[in-house]
Amino acid sequence: MIILGIDPGTVTMGYGVIEAREDEMSVVDCSALTTSARSPIGERLSYMYHRLVEIISEHQPDAVAIEQPFMAKNVKAALAIGKAQAVAILAAANKGIPIYEYTPAQIKQRVTDYGASSKEQVQEMVRLQLGLAEVPQPNDAADALAVAICHLRETHLDSLLARQRGEK
Repeated sequence: MIILGIDPGTVTMGYGVIEAREDEMSVVDCSALTTSARSPIGERLSYMYHRLVEIISEHQPDAVAIEQPFMAKNVKAALAIGKAQAVAILAAANKGIPIYEYTPAQIKQRVTDYGASSKEQVQEMVRLQLGLAEVPQPNDAADALAVAICHLRETHLDSLLARQRGEK
């Protein structure tokens, strides 16, 4: 299974592609798409969309997992992130790829087993779980890999629960 994780943003959008085979997972690609904060929002979103379409075409993911914006602190920032999230959803939907959304707490819980982990703890667990020498850079890429790992863990959990209920 190939999963594309996305940490949405209108200036920087992290992405991470992992491949899972049985109990092993590895990084296929990760980086961040960056634009100028001074560029009009339409130009930034268009750039993000077209680059995501290229990344999706290159890696052919089976699923796209996207972090949902956290609303409590800054509503204006959350709305901007929501626009970037919509662009990511559109890029995946236009390619017919299933889309899954996770809150920051869900991502932390699945990656570290603690829903209130710090950003540094999550990034270190990403490094350890993927067998990397260093935390992926930029941080947005590490965050996107955490989203992809979260989806993989969620998929495994759903599968275990389905088997327990006698489903396939």
